Amino acid sequence: MQGTVKAFDAETRSGSVLLDDGTELAFDAEAFAAGGLRLLRFGQRVNLALEGGRVSVVTLSTFPLPS
Repeated sequence: MQGTVKAFDAETRSGSVLLDDGTELAFDAEAFAAGGLRLLRFGQRVNLALEGGRVSVVTLSTFPLPS
């Protein structure tokens, strides 16, 4: 699944993304760390993995999701 970064707090390493249908999903520091990223900017396209109804991984759209 893909989305666009709506907000990112570098201090807490959490934020939110907007899916293409306008749905907003929040992600936590654990999901951010799972993607191997160091920073996100407003408007960046990202890949998301969901697990149990929550975002479990956030990574750039040009990176593959971890297996």
